[in-house]
Amino acid sequence: QVQLVESGGGLVQAGESLRLSCAASGSILGISVMGWYRQAPGNQRDLVATVSRGGHTNYADSVKGRFTISRDNAKKTVSLQMNSLKPEDTAVYYCNADVTRFDGRLNTYWGQGTQVTVSS
Repeated sequence: QVQLVESGGGLVQAGESLRLSCAASGSILGISVMGWYRQAPGNQRDLVATVSRGGHTNYADSVKGRFTISRDNAKKTVSLQMNSLKPEDTAVYYCNADVTRFDGRLNTYWGQGTQVTVSS
């Protein structure tokens, strides 16, 4: 089994910062891409940012210049530093990882989600 556990969500005011973290554990041989997605009420789940094992990053246009994704391959963690938060960033944020397990299977896993609320 593989588990992703997120932490760091909360309630902040517009303009403030939050840092989300996600730790992967379990039967993990390797992780290729790790990322963050978010889902606001009534909306689909959208990509926020991804980072490859080699450190290549990709961001949604709406967060470029404000959010920074990073990962620690040895610790199997991924983080999202969110600065200059806006009310429209309010959503449940989900961690995501493409994992190769010890049995050779490749699957995509999701965390349970963490709520981020930005008040105006």
